Amino acid sequence: MATLDSLKRALRQKATAKASSPEQPLSNTQYSAGFDTLVRDLGWMTYQDFILPQLSRLLAPIFNSRIHISVLEIGPGPKSVLGYLPNGLRRKVSRYAAFEPNGLFATRLEEWLCSTLETKLPLPCLKSPPDIHRTPFVLDSFVGSGSGTGTSDSDEKFDVILFCHSMYGMKPKHKFIERALEMLVERPEGGMVVVFHHDGTLYLDGLVCHQTASFPTGVVRVADTDEVLDCFAPFIAGFVMQNVDVDKAIRVDWRKVCRALGRREEAYPQDNLLFGSPNVVATFTRHSTTLPELTAQLPVVNGETTVKNREARLHRPASVIRPTEIRHVQQCVQWVTKHGFGLTVVGGGHSGHCLWPNVVSVDMGAFDQIHILTAGGDAGDPGSDPGCVVVAEAGCNTGDIIRQTMARGVTVPLGARPSVGAGLWLQGGIGHLVRLHGLACDAVIGAVVVSVDSGQVLCVGRVPRQHRPAGAVRPENETDLLWALKGAGTNFGIVISVTFAAYPAPTFLTRNWVIPLRDNLEARLRLGDFDQFVAAKLPRNCSADAYLYWHIGQLHLGVTTFESSTSGLTSAAPTPIPSPIVTILGPEDNFKLVDSVGLFETEMYMTGMHGGHGGGKNSSFKRCLFLKGIRAVNVVDIMVAAVESRPSPLCYLHLLQGGGAVGDVADDATAFGCRDWDFACVITGVWPREQDGTEAARAAEQWVYNVAGDLLPLSSGAYGADLGPDPRDAALAGKAFGPNRPRLARLKRSLDPRNVLAYACPLPKALMKQKLIILVTGDSCAGKDYCADIWASVFIEYANKSLTADVVSISDEIKRTYAAATGADLSRLLCDRAYKEQHRPALTTFFQGRVRQRPWLPQEHFLNVVYGAVDADVLLITGMRDEAPVAALWHLVPDSRLLEVRVKAGEETRQIRRGCHSGGADGDDNKDDNDSNNDKSGLTAVDYRPSLIFDNDTAGDEAATRFAEQHLLPFFHEDLQRLANMVRSVPDFPRPGIEFRHVLGISQQPGGLALCTSLLQTHFTGDWAKVDAVACCEAGGLVFASALALRVNVPLMLIREAGKLPPPTVSTIKSPSHISSSAPNEPREKRIEMDRDVVPRGASVVVVDDVLATGETFCAVLQLLGEAGINAEHVSAIAVAEFPVHRGRALLRQRGFGGVNIQSLLAFGGA
Repeated sequence: MATLDSLKRALRQKATAKASSPEQPLSNTQYSAGFDTLVRDLGWMTYQDFILPQLSRLLAPIFNSRIHISVLEIGPGPKSVLGYLPNGLRRKVSRYAAFEPNGLFATRLEEWLCSTLETKLPLPCLKSPPDIHRTPFVLDSFVGSGSGTGTSDSDEKFDVILFCHSMYGMKPKHKFIERALEMLVERPEGGMVVVFHHDGTLYLDGLVCHQTASFPTGVVRVADTDEVLDCFAPFIAGFVMQNVDVDKAIRVDWRKVCRALGRREEAYPQDNLLFGSPNVVATFTRHSTTLPELTAQLPVVNGETTVKNREARLHRPASVIRPTEIRHVQQCVQWVTKHGFGLTVVGGGHSGHCLWPNVVSVDMGAFDQIHILTAGGDAGDPGSDPGCVVVAEAGCNTGDIIRQTMARGVTVPLGARPSVGAGLWLQGGIGHLVRLHGLACDAVIGAVVVSVDSGQVLCVGRVPRQHRPAGAVRPENETDLLWALKGAGTNFGIVISVTFAAYPAPTFLTRNWVIPLRDNLEARLRLGDFDQFVAAKLPRNCSADAYLYWHIGQLHLGVTTFESSTSGLTSAAPTPIPSPIVTILGPEDNFKLVDSVGLFETEMYMTGMHGGHGGGKNSSFKRCLFLKGIRAVNVVDIMVAAVESRPSPLCYLHLLQGGGAVGDVADDATAFGCRDWDFACVITGVWPREQDGTEAARAAEQWVYNVAGDLLPLSSGAYGADLGPDPRDAALAGKAFGPNRPRLARLKRSLDPRNVLAYACPLPKALMKQKLIILVTGDSCAGKDYCADIWASVFIEYANKSLTADVVSISDEIKRTYAAATGADLSRLLCDRAYKEQHRPALTTFFQGRVRQRPWLPQEHFLNVVYGAVDADVLLITGMRDEAPVAALWHLVPDSRLLEVRVKAGEETRQIRRGCHSGGADGDDNKDDNDSNNDKSGLTAVDYRPSLIFDNDTAGDEAATRFAEQHLLPFFHEDLQRLANMVRSVPDFPRPGIEFRHVLGISQQPGGLALCTSLLQTHFTGDWAKVDAVACCEAGGLVFASALALRVNVPLMLIREAGKLPPPTVSTIKSPSHISSSAPNEPREKRIEMDRDVVPRGASVVVVDDVLATGETFCAVLQLLGEAGINAEHVSAIAVAEFPVHRGRALLRQRGFGGVNIQSLLAFGGA
């Protein structure tokens, strides 16, 4: 699909070829007609999907920091985009000015802003009439106290200046932005210039962007009629011809150009033409002109920086710094943190975002040293493993390391491309030793890093003494940082060097087969046999890669096997081919015996496909997904269809075998959390290099994303090394780190709090404030979705819209996966209850099968939903399938409050609702299909208990609203926040690495004990009138339980260490937690006891403690109560504070206490 930029060039070329008449600018009427064509329909979708959300995100911090906001808008058109922002932002605008040279637009804009109907005012809080200047914005423009333009010393200042409809006709663009920067307020700081640019490259000659984002998928739809095209084409070209006859002739030609370049919609091929309309947004502050401060001090790359990646080569950074010393890197960090900018880092240059428009890049090419320390050398700290290690600086590439290590008889398991650099090693690194030695990041044992927070040089893990820079320090969070560097390392600091564990250098025997495939059936059979009988049978020192590609009018399967050995391989007597491989693939076409360097040239894509892809004659774009087996029919069909639909003859799929040592490492042992895969499927779009930047390149790139989107639901993860800030990468990034996303999000916030490395593989946002997550569960047709919608509206209305609440169905994700795998109609699965009921058995079986293959899948779905609604204060999730979901999931989001509300309705009510397909008050809306294991597992009430239960047998919304007001809104009461503020944080207690929360300290605060006991009383979901005793366990529980027992006027049941109560007593063993057992002289286990006859058997008891962490104390107390004849169903438990990361609820359920009603007032993410 041609972009508007390429269409503009084609239209102008056509006009130039017939230049028998001068050009003339568009009239106001002509411009207005063309603009209206551009922004209607899909054009307006760009505003809804990109411009308005981005503008809201960018403006919210500055708007929220000030009472009144002044705005100048350049070229707003007939309506200001500000009028479409959320109400809270619009009401902050107290002064508005604009430059709009189109008289028609200026009149419409003024009428719109000054509507007499107050309820419709787009900017309702303007303190003076809008100041509309009916002239272009020029370099000597000023805005004075009255309307008009010119130059003046009384130039007014603005908080925000917007260029929202591109910088049409402004040259050079950087001068106009510099002029706008001069018009920003000086105090308070934080004024901002925002530029939205349609199509083309926005290069600003040394101005540095504060933030930038792109929207490459914008589309404009134009009606394919002569009348519409005669308005649209001149608007895109920017002129008409003076001579009427020439103009008529040109318009005929321009229609032909539009029809030739526009893509037709498949559904309506005769009605519309589609054109790509990529957009970018860039923001600038007064600091954007400070680049000379940096370039005057540091080495700068003059001219273009040569990088491998085609996408990155098209970007023009603000400047490229090439540091030669570590202090230069530190100076870069200090400069960006001072001025609020981001950085990109160039290593091997394979990343599409190593260079980014108008952002400073740091080229690490000067750090190119490799050091090999053999056994017996000084490889690390005293007592460390003396095995051989390799220290590689961040400017080295894989080929350099392999050549030098091989000469010393060792190797490092790096990637399969010789030119890749540190970015790949730190984000995975998949090579032909991956099955034997694991990923490249698994071999990382240490690193030297410049912190992007403090600018300090950090020494992490095992780094040989002689390679530790002077002044380097060990960070307090060293363990966390090393963990993060091993799989997501480009996000957490600027790496100076990496220390690898080394292995004996092997020799490789490679064999190749090329098999023409007659049709899809043969492709399916061959790939299945390759997976099952070739790849799956290979020992760990062997791997098998497959290529699926099109050549000479036919689909081909290429196979290469790699056998590594440190002894015994010779070309004269190669290892015999195992008979199953001969049976499946036949005799090999060729074989080679090579060392680690020669291995690079044996890749089939280099020499065996399409005449060879090596030599720099082609460009490529790749994304990689992990597949658990490839013989499934749906997987093969997607891959075959992908090759058949390739936009270029050179596109292909490359399957690299995994398994082996990759899976030996636990998912959460390193940041690289995708371990359960058999093949890495590299989707590779290829085109001739001379077509860089053309429609051919863009088509190949979009093909890669389309194929990745088709395979993503069937994959076990995505490879993060390729991913960047392109919004099309967001879905892939969501599956890039498996279970590690929450931890990575928290570490990103801690280690890169200013988001300096904003252009690396995107990580989920950390939850900046505590969120309330409500899991709405229940039987089918109990009314879960309806209740969730009501409760969301209650939160919003209660807080006068200062709280945000979202409702999301978690079952939608499995439905998308099921539809992709089976061909079912996704829209009907989501919206058609009858259709969904037809598929329910197969859908349930499919989900259960997926969970057997990937036990982490439910947690992954949960995290996707949570991080997809990161900005919501309250998130209500329907469609849960997990048993005891709070116990199973809370540790994944320990900084949030997690509740389960089970919606119940009688069978008769549900039968009535089951016949109602419109949703509403009578039942679930059609998007929720519980398909829940909760309903079908036969769990009884004692197996687990939801946080709250709502009986939904009454029609209407009164009961649901009352329930939310009584039971849900209290979680946002200011008294809870007051209580939380009384809990002091103590780092590294009782041992290093633990952030201790001094909950008992509440009792030492003025009014603290009274406030806490009051909240314990009111938040208890049971009936105090039916409680016979309050039980406590010393020492923490005693403080709060005694005060609570006094308040509710029930006896206090003392539970103490054995030997401290007089007989007769009942006792049981209490195991220590992993937290308390680390304290000095802590015994392995204790006995606790209580008076035998303090309460009668069958009494109702509430257990109170200061903390619920590991759950060991509550388990022991519940066990003790059982010994005393008090059954668990008569017991409730409430803690002042809960620490979900320690999974106390899971332990309670595991030991048979899941049916106990467990509550807590506060929740903390630490220990």
